[in-house]
Amino acid sequence: MAPTKAPDSSRRSDRSRRAIHDAALALVTEVGYRRTTIEGIAARAGVGKQTIYRWWPSKAAVLMDAFLDLAGRAAEDAGAGAGAGSGGTGEPAPGIPDTGDLAADLKLVLRATVDELNDPALEAPTRALTAEGIVDAKLGAEFVHKLLDPQLALYVTRLRAAQEAGDVRADVDPRIALELLIGPLMHRWLLRTLPLTHAYADEIVDYAVGGLAPRA
Repeated sequence: MAPTKAPDSSRRSDRSRRAIHDAALALVTEVGYRRTTIEGIAARAGVGKQTIYRWWPSKAAVLMDAFLDLAGRAAEDAGAGAGAGSGGTGEPAPGIPDTGDLAADLKLVLRATVDELNDPALEAPTRALTAEGIVDAKLGAEFVHKLLDPQLALYVTRLRAAQEAGDVRADVDPRIALELLIGPLMHRWLLRTLPLTHAYADEIVDYAVGGLAPRA
């Protein structure tokens, strides 16, 4: 008789993790963060609660891990299709392009951010975690530390390079300047008052870069 092949525990664990991630994201989208429970995630994923607690200490940790995994996969898909990394809610790209044209580089990244914010798979869990992060300071801080800060650092790096090239005034604080780009985009996305489009992203860049450029 041929020897029986032992089960691949790592593959089984990967399947279980993905099932838990998918269940957590589906539940937070359907019922919101507060009504999502470890019990509900376990039931939907077809695993025991002890399996979840073996890997994560809390519901917030499960959801954060699930969201980061989802965002990372979305960024990989976007990068494979367009040759550009994520500029918004996805996993950090190697960096914002530096072609020597600051406005063009920022428009490329902000357009990618618009696409991510409009992606139905990302929008609902992003809204749920953003809303809960406002009232749950610990979750909000984790959201900023793990997801937003790495993205904002990319803008700081690109703006500092533009300063060195003479395209941005030397007295400009890149950390404040990047808020001219990200702030309006997130404001429109959060309020849903007007469409979030590539054209709007381009206008933001034109207005911001015009104000950051050296004065004659």
